[in-house]
Parts: sequence; C-alpha cells; structure tokens
Amino acid sequence: MNTLLRHKGWTWGFRSTLLLYFLLLVILPLLGVYYHSFSEGWRQFAESVTDPIAWKAVLLTLRLALAAAVINMLIGTMIGWVLVRCRFPGRTLLNSLVDLPFALPTAVGGLMILLLLGPASWVGQAAGALGFDIVFHPPAIIIAMVFVTFPFVIRAVQPLLEEIDPSEEEAARTLGASGFRVFFQVVLPSMLPGILSGGMLAFSRALAEFGAVVLVAGNIPGRTLVASVYIYGEVESDHTAGAAAVSVLLLTLSFIILWVVNWVQTRGKNQ
Repeated sequence: MNTLLRHKGWTWGFRSTLLLYFLLLVILPLLGVYYHSFSEGWRQFAESVTDPIAWKAVLLTLRLALAAAVINMLIGTMIGWVLVRCRFPGRTLLNSLVDLPFALPTAVGGLMILLLLGPASWVGQAAGALGFDIVFHPPAIIIAMVFVTFPFVIRAVQPLLEEIDPSEEEAARTLGASGFRVFFQVVLPSMLPGILSGGMLAFSRALAEFGAVVLVAGNIPGRTLVASVYIYGEVESDHTAGAAAVSVLLLTLSFIILWVVNWVQTRGKNQ
C-alpha cells in the first residue's frame, strides 16, 4: 500500500486534488469578494468603507472582539491549566465539552444566551433591577463572542503545558523559588506562544461572528450594530458592493492575524 501511495501518479493526483480544492472553495471566493468590492471603482469603495454607519460598526466590532479575546486568554489559560495539571472526577467530560461551541450552530449559542440572560430570565430581571441590561447591549455581544471562540486558547495552551518538562519546575523549587515565581518565570514563558496565538485566533473568529450575535445584539447603528450584521443588512438591501467593501476590511485584518499567528507559533517552536 505504501509503495502504491508513493507512486508518482498517486502523488500528482493528491496534489492536484488539494490545489483544486483550495482554488474552488477558498481562493476563488476570496478573490471574488475583493473583485466585487472594487467593481464600482476606488471612490465607491472608499465611500462604502467610510460610511458613518459602516465605520462605527467596524470599530465597535474591533473593540468587542478585542474584549472577548482578552477574556478568553485569561479564562482559557486557567481552564487549560486545570485540565492538564489537575485530576478530578468528570475531567474527561469537561475536556470534551470544551469543543462544544465548535459543534453547535452559533445561532443555538445565541438562543441560549437570549434565554439565560434575556429580560424574561431571572438574571436579566436582576440586572434590570440594578439599572442595566445585558441582552441587546454590548455585554451580550461580548458573551456571544466569548462563547463561540471559547476553545481556541484552551486547545492552544494544553499541548504546550503537556510538553513542559517537570524537572524544570522541580529545579526551580529546589533553588528556593516560590510557586508564584515558578509559574511566571518557568511555566508562563512556555505557555505564552499558545496564549497569544489562541487569543489572536479568537479575535479573528469573533470579528466575523454572525449567528450568535444577531440574536442578542439589538442591531442599533452606532451602538450594537456589528460588522457582520451590517454586511448582512447591506446584502438584504441589494447593496452588495458596500457589503463587499466592509468584508474586505475584515478579510484583510484576518489575513494579517493569521500571518502573525503563524509567526508566533514558528518562533515558539524554534525557541
């Protein structure tokens, strides 16, 4: 079987299939978005991007996605640590549940947030009694973004924790270092590439989230209208050039983030 797979014909066939897959399902759609965004000229593209509603939607998305990424970096690092270093009943089940946001439709996640934190829930009623609301306001958008990007930091940190040589921590403790100092000087530097790359992937994913956000945002221009919902509205209004222009901004930013993630991961492996 191995001899058959190493045959030049099979190798050429696999490579051609892979290239065709990327061409049809990745490259051509991306090129189509870039082409359509500039189809009406650079002036129209600039007007679409600098439209006040579009610009506010993009800035709001960046702020909320950054907040969600920071939350994920903190919580994800702690959860990854617990799942690797601690042994307790139900650990295997919890570890499998980490990937649940990847398996669930994002609209289901949005519905869960709406039911648990909405005005009719006891949490929403308690928040209303204190003078603030969660659903249809930025906090609900951040929660939705955190939910859909939850696994990224955890899954990036876990293998790095598992690869840390216990003898390094033991040597540091033998030399008199406290547990606090061992963590920040021995463990954290090894985990940092995973934390950064996972956080950037979470940020990139949060930028494009639609299904969970659209149910809990309220979609008020300038206040709770995020870029993905704005793009959907532009398509529904038959203004595809404007939708493509904002999409290009998000795509370009995502490409930059992916390049940085690859650089961070490569540098972490070389250290």
